[in-house]
Amino acid sequence: MIVYCATSNPGKLREFQLAAPDFDVRQLPVKTDPPEEHGSDFEENAVAKAEYYGRLNDGYLFADDSGLEVDALGGAPGVYSARYAGPDATDAANNSLLLTRLKGVEKRSARFVCVIALVKNGKLVQTFRGAVEGRILDGPRGTGGFGYDPLFYHEPFGCTFGEAPIAEKMKVSHRAQALERMFTYLRRTAST
Repeated sequence: MIVYCATSNPGKLREFQLAAPDFDVRQLPVKTDPPEEHGSDFEENAVAKAEYYGRLNDGYLFADDSGLEVDALGGAPGVYSARYAGPDATDAANNSLLLTRLKGVEKRSARFVCVIALVKNGKLVQTFRGAVEGRILDGPRGTGGFGYDPLFYHEPFGCTFGEAPIAEKMKVSHRAQALERMFTYLRRTAST
């Protein structure tokens, strides 16, 4: 089954494709600017993106919104994770700002959150949520992953998501959880 995803992020696309080898996950072929993210939470943003891109495509399409919530920062960067240091911020700039804001903070519990919105022929079908707990280190470790992965220490792994092999990360990550829920739904739907 072909399922389109609305992302221009190569790291996310790779994870989407690895999550369900029994599906043909393709990047949306139509090039268009993404809608502005004005939602107050991950679900609102994911739904807005999926409905926006879904009007350009027949069949199933999904979009996600994901990010990092740090308890000591009241849940920030949250929905602003990708643009925490500004609208065109790099991963390095976002990570640097996060570390600056956490300077001197001892309790650094955090979680990655992902919400995926699935549409069919432009109409919302369902949303799927995943979250994984961890803590933010004082500095980056590892060169794998993307975004905040080198700062996000996952206790069961004993390392950051930036140090973990992608196959291991994809067993527990926020994105993997949400994707598994969506692909399980699609497998059930396709068999009925």
